[in-house]
Amino acid sequence: MRRHTLSLLPALLLLAALPITAQQWAKSKLDASPRHREYVTLKHDNRSLQAFVVYPEVNRKVPVVILIHEIFGLSDWAKEMADEIAAAGYIVVAPDLLSGAGPNGGNSDSFTSMDATTKAVSGLSPDQVNADLDAAADYAKKIPSSNGTFVTAGFCWGGGKSFAFATHRRDLAAAFVFYGPPPAEFTTITAPVYGFYAGNDARIGATVPATIEGMKAAGKKYDPVTYDGAGHGFMRAGEDPGNTNPANKIARDQAFGRLTTLLKALPAKRSSMKPLYLPVHGTQKAQTSKSEPPCHSSGAVAASM
Repeated sequence: MRRHTLSLLPALLLLAALPITAQQWAKSKLDASPRHREYVTLKHDNRSLQAFVVYPEVNRKVPVVILIHEIFGLSDWAKEMADEIAAAGYIVVAPDLLSGAGPNGGNSDSFTSMDATTKAVSGLSPDQVNADLDAAADYAKKIPSSNGTFVTAGFCWGGGKSFAFATHRRDLAAAFVFYGPPPAEFTTITAPVYGFYAGNDARIGATVPATIEGMKAAGKKYDPVTYDGAGHGFMRAGEDPGNTNPANKIARDQAFGRLTTLLKALPAKRSSMKPLYLPVHGTQKAQTSKSEPPCHSSGAVAASM
């Protein structure tokens, strides 16, 4: 028995050293993708923000989906989900909102513990998150193969940020909220909001009835769907080979189908509305430079990676 334990030690030490963003099953799917992927650096104020960009294989200009990662940072699954959305025919820009916040100024992939990652994401300033998403949106609109329309799709913590960004950005075409909490107020929202919720997620599910009433009272479009039997994080869990709840896979497949159907129904580029966004700390202007290619709240228990 001791020989077996010792023989496993190097492998266990290697696993312990892997960044928390590593999800081998998601990475393998991403590595097999034929789509063009790259990293770009977005700049606003004195901040540099790394973003993962995936292009679809299409012959026309298409909308851009700004993907907002979970509380686990820009993980392999987040990048693999970006690739899946691109496979459906859309450009995807996935900003790493932990850019520069990791050890030695690193990004999401520099963290080596889930606790440190979730703590760092939970501590991000809402103003900084909105400014980062503004930079991603400004970049998205200028991509030559973009048709000028962009939406946000956020998951878990990112779902809440997708909803919150809708209160801030006036030229947003739609906000897709996957099991994320609502903002405190809805009056400044101009885009339709589509919710995707888990039946076995009382923490977030409890917010939906009041959100329905609040959005209705504010005269805003809000279309929530709850997937019975699924748990929080079902979009990731439904793909994970280790998932033991079949409802997660069913919910994941149905929700992805709903997302792509709604994306296909997006209207033409929305007319300009001034101001395009509510200022955070002055006007945000995105600059880009390409590098070589290569959820919940802080008090909630993180799901297994």
